[in-house]
Amino acid sequence: MSYFVLVLSNRTSLVLVTALTPAIWGTTFLATTELLPPDRPLLAAVIRALPAGLLLVAITRRVPRGSWWWRSLVLGALNIGVFFALLFVGAYRLPGGVAATIGAVQPLLVAMLSAGLLGERLTPRTLLAAVAGVAGVGLLVLRADARLDAIGVAAALGGAAVMATGVVLSKRWQSPAPLLATTGWQLVAGGVLMLPVALVAEGAPPAGLTAVNLAGYAYLSLIGAALAYALWFRGLRELPATKVTFLGLLSPVVATALGWAVLGQELTALQVLGAIIVLAALVTAQLQPARPLPAAPRVLVRGGVLIEDIRDHKETAA
Repeated sequence: MSYFVLVLSNRTSLVLVTALTPAIWGTTFLATTELLPPDRPLLAAVIRALPAGLLLVAITRRVPRGSWWWRSLVLGALNIGVFFALLFVGAYRLPGGVAATIGAVQPLLVAMLSAGLLGERLTPRTLLAAVAGVAGVGLLVLRADARLDAIGVAAALGGAAVMATGVVLSKRWQSPAPLLATTGWQLVAGGVLMLPVALVAEGAPPAGLTAVNLAGYAYLSLIGAALAYALWFRGLRELPATKVTFLGLLSPVVATALGWAVLGQELTALQVLGAIIVLAALVTAQLQPARPLPAAPRVLVRGGVLIEDIRDHKETAA
C-alpha cells in the first residue's frame, strides 16, 4: 500500500510541477503589454527563445550528436519557431478570445496523434474532456462581437496542429542527453528560425530600450522560456503526452485571472463558469483509468497442509 501511495504522490507532484509551465505562459500577455515596447511580438518571441537556449547550451556544454542535429531543428521549429510565428499571425488577425478558443483544440489533436504514434489509448473520457476544454475556454475568453478572419483561423489551427505534433514527437524521440541540453537545443533552433522573419517583418530592434523593457525581456527569456520549457519537456518525458497537453488549458485561465486582478478587467459569471469547466476537464484528463484488482487466492487447508488454489486441489484429486 505504501508503494502505491508513493507512486501516486510522485505522479501528482510531477503533474503539479509540469502545470507551472502553462501557468507561467499565462503571464505572457500581461508581461508583454505592460513591460515590452509595443508592436514587436516577433522580436519578443526571438528574445524569449534564443538567449534562453544559448544559456542552457552554455550551462550544459552539450551539443547535439548524430540524428539529434536534425531532430532538434524539427522539434525547435514545431514547438517554438513555426508555432510562435503562426500564433502571432492568429493573434494579429483574430480577437484574442477566438485565437485562444481555436488553440484549445490542441489536447484533442495530441490525443489523436498519440493514439497513432505513441500507442496511447484514446478513451471516450479523453474526448469528452477535450470538447469540454474547448467549450470552457470559449466561455472564458470569447466575446459576442468576435469576428472571424480566414487567414487568422487557419493560422490558429495551424499553430495548434504544429505544437500538437511537436508534443507527440518530443515524447516519441527520447534524447539520451540531459534535459536542459535538449531544451536548449530546441530553443536555439526555434530562435534562429524566427530571427530572420522578425528582422524582415519588424526591422531592427528599437533603440533606447528602458529598464522596464529589459526586465520584461529577461522575465520572458529566463522564466517564460528556460524554466518553463525545461519543466514542460520534463513532464513529457515522464507523463503521457495527452495528459501533459491538457495542462496547457491553464494558460487562458491564468491570463484571465491576471487581467481581472492586475488590470481591473471585467470578470463575468459566464467566464467564471468557463474557468470551472476548464479546470474540471483538466482534472478529468489526469485521472488514471481504473484497473481491476488481482483476484485473491482461494485457499484450502486439509490435514494441516495449505493448498494454494481450491481448483488445483480439485483437479489433482480428480
